[in-house]
Order: sequence, then structure tokens, then C-alpha cells
Amino acid sequence: MTARKHTALPKAQTLIEALPWLTRHHGRTVVIKFGGNAMIDDELKAAFAQDVVFLRHAGLKPVVVHGGGPQISAHLDKLGLVSEFKAGLRVTSPEAMDVVRMVLAGQVQRELVGLLNQHGPLAVGMTGEDAHTMTATKRYAEIDGERVDIGRVGEIAEIDTGAIQALLDDGRIPVVSSIARSADDGHVYNVNADTAAAALAAALNAETLMVLTDVEGLYEDWPNSDDVISRLTATELEKLLPDLASGMVPKMEGCLHAVRNGVTTARVIDGRVQHSILLEIFTDEGVGTMVVPDGNAHHTTATQGES
Repeated sequence: MTARKHTALPKAQTLIEALPWLTRHHGRTVVIKFGGNAMIDDELKAAFAQDVVFLRHAGLKPVVVHGGGPQISAHLDKLGLVSEFKAGLRVTSPEAMDVVRMVLAGQVQRELVGLLNQHGPLAVGMTGEDAHTMTATKRYAEIDGERVDIGRVGEIAEIDTGAIQALLDDGRIPVVSSIARSADDGHVYNVNADTAAAALAAALNAETLMVLTDVEGLYEDWPNSDDVISRLTATELEKLLPDLASGMVPKMEGCLHAVRNGVTTARVIDGRVQHSILLEIFTDEGVGTMVVPDGNAHHTTATQGES
């Protein structure tokens, strides 16, 4: 009997390590942007769903925001519609917008709701259109200093958190597709999911914004080194923005917007690592880059999970 008790001890130590974070995050809202490989790989998808349900049962209030770039491109290909990007944004014709809406709300969101609901009646799917959760204005691309029309691509003008807050108060997990209707012309617009998640985190007074990516975090000196910056302030991030790879820009701009608008920490984490969300929130190490508001710089990397 004695030996058997000892073999379980490491499990107890792992659980106890999570205690300070459980205490700190209890009752807090966390907005998670779901994307990248975690969205395509079946094992990572299942692990993501487990993590989100774990957060909910640990007393946090998770909200999931998703896009679906690869799935949209695949469906457009099937229909013989060309995927074109300008300044990193998908050129979205009215026909393409119908596909975007169908894929996001009818395929990606449904699958994610299904995965979460294997663990209980928790997830409720919605889009930014529902209850005017997100209202958009038309967004133009800037190319060589000129404004270029890229169709039904929007940016968020307003957020009404009422429906999401009601779901959270009821113990549900909202799963939000990043499409929104315009108050001006009544059209539905495709909104960048990183941007939507950041705006939602700020509007909900979330404690944390987590953005899943396909890299380990923000690199200090890419491609010369693969050292990851584990923590930086809003101002430090702002200085780095002009030199970032195009795919990281909306993610890091989202993190910047979040911490400048009341969110305590924003984190970019590696969605290719199973259970990266739990590692980031409940362990001392953390697995990505954390952005904090200015004035919070004096922490060592050892306390990464702390904020």
C-alpha cells in the first residue's frame, strides 16, 4: 500500500502547483482565439476542447472566438472561386462572403461546439451578428499608401456583450464566429478573428486574452535565433510591430489593443502543443509570449504564469 501511495505523489504535486493560479483566476473571464494547426489536427482539437472545459470547471469563464482561413480557402476552391489576399486580408466578394458565413457558422463553429459538448451541455455557438454582439464597418486595405476596396471585409465598430454575458452567467461557453453586420449598409462582413477576439476581451473586461498560433511565441531575433520573448510590455511590443512577419501582426496588434483597454494579460501561445492553454494558465513555466500593460515590466520570466 505504501508504495502505491508514493507513485501517485507527483500527481498531487502537479495539482498543488496549480493552486495559486486557480485562486487567482477563479471567476475571471478568459477569451481564447482558436486557430492554426489546433483547428485542423484532430488530436489538438480534442485537447483544446478538454482544456476549455477544464477552465470552465476550474471556475473560469472561457469565451472562444474562431476564424477558419484554411477551411474557407478549401471550400472556395471546391466551388471554383479564387482566394485572393491583399495586404494580408482576404478579398471577399458577396459570393465569397456567403461561403465564409456558411463555413464559419455552419462548419467550424458546429464542430467546435460538438467537441466541447462531449463533456456536457456547455457550449453555445453564435456569430457576431447575434444580438448585435459585433457591429462592423467596411474595412479597406492600404497598399502603397492607397486605399483599396477588398469587398466584404469589416472591422469592429461596436460590441454589445449582453448575450455573451448572459451565457457566461448561465455557466455556458460561448463559441463566437468572427462575422458581423454593418449598421450602415446592412451587409454582413468577414472580420479578422484575432482582432475580434481582442475587441471582445476588452469589452468583456476579460482577465486574459489567449491567441493560439503555429509558433512558440514572439521570437527575439528571428530568423537568427529561436529564443522566445516570454514577457514584454505594451510599449516594448509597439516598437517591435513594424518588423514582425505579416501573419503575426494582427495577433500582436490584438494583444496590444487588449492590454491597452483593460485586459490584464494577453498571451500568444503555441497551439501545436497539446494542452498549451492549461500549461500557460496553471503552471509556473508558461508556453508562449505574455504581453502586459506598461508599468508591469519588473517581473522575471520565472513568474510567467503569475499575471
